[in-house]
Amino acid sequence: MENNDILIRLRYALEIKNKEMAEIFKLGGVEVTVPEVIQILTKTDEEAEYDDQIKCNNSMLDSFLNGFIIFKRGKQEPKPGQADLPEPTLKKTANVNNLLLKKVKIALALTTEDMLEIFEKAGITVTKGELGALLRKEGHKNYKECGDKFARNFLKGLALKYRVS
Repeated sequence: MENNDILIRLRYALEIKNKEMAEIFKLGGVEVTVPEVIQILTKTDEEAEYDDQIKCNNSMLDSFLNGFIIFKRGKQEPKPGQADLPEPTLKKTANVNNLLLKKVKIALALTTEDMLEIFEKAGITVTKGELGALLRKEGHKNYKECGDKFARNFLKGLALKYRVS
């Protein structure tokens, strides 16, 4: 799944306004204007000769997700004696879908049960063990890469849970 598609689905699921999207990007350290947000959220038309969509790369998505955590939970103050360490950035090899699950879980303060309920709403059954494997750090012996189907269903479940009908 493309990063732009992730942003489009996340925005829809949580009913985030364009102005809020720009603010979230800014909180994550990327300056994006509202017209640029619209270009990022524009779906591509494969038949169109002129495509004005701005592609969202991995570092931009990572910055957005970091900004989303700050937007929802506030800036975390460093503990006394702890240096203000920069956020670890997304490696080129890292799976964006795993990062999406982890950071949305943090931003929305979701418990494991909440996440299992979100997947259930989307129509798939995930065990606690499977979810734990998806949320583990890459390189851990029980780490499992999150596929596009899982990520799509997670975003679908978020929409079903958070959108007011």
